[in-house]
Amino acid sequence: MKKTIIIIFSIFLNMNFLYAEDRSIELNQLFNELKIEDKNISYEVEQKIWKIWSTHPKDNKLTSMLATGTNFVNNNQYSKAIEIFTKVINLDPSWAEAWNKRATVLYLTGEFEKSQNDIDEVLKLEKRHFGALAGQGLVNIELENYEKAITSYEEVMKIYPSMNSPKIMIKQLKELIQKQSI
Repeated sequence: MKKTIIIIFSIFLNMNFLYAEDRSIELNQLFNELKIEDKNISYEVEQKIWKIWSTHPKDNKLTSMLATGTNFVNNNQYSKAIEIFTKVINLDPSWAEAWNKRATVLYLTGEFEKSQNDIDEVLKLEKRHFGALAGQGLVNIELENYEKAITSYEEVMKIYPSMNSPKIMIKQLKELIQKQSI
């Protein structure tokens, strides 16, 4: 009996490892495809990446909680969303998307430094998170750190070259810096 339990547990651990490895391989492949500058392809690839990021690798309950928090955000119930995302982070602090969702809500509520702290966590876990990098650009605009905002948008462009908003924001920020220097 004890041996059977050990075997089942071992199989379960290997399945989780294989799923995590498959997920990583799939993300790497998608990020390579994202570099192709074709807006039709890149949008579809972006959606696949978001789907992977928004799905917890091991726990459907956490995926459901994240979706619930997202619904609160969509209904402008920010305090409830922050509460849910914080619970998810506490349950699994290694899930980048939970940090990203809370960073977004903190930005929306004007808590820019806290948002940046969460973005830092996202980028520790997933350095290619173009959403967090774009959010970091917005946060730094609010904090009037325009050069850092430009740097964030330039990083997005390296990961996701056909994304439009970084190009627009970089141009606007450079114009703003130039006007301020006059």
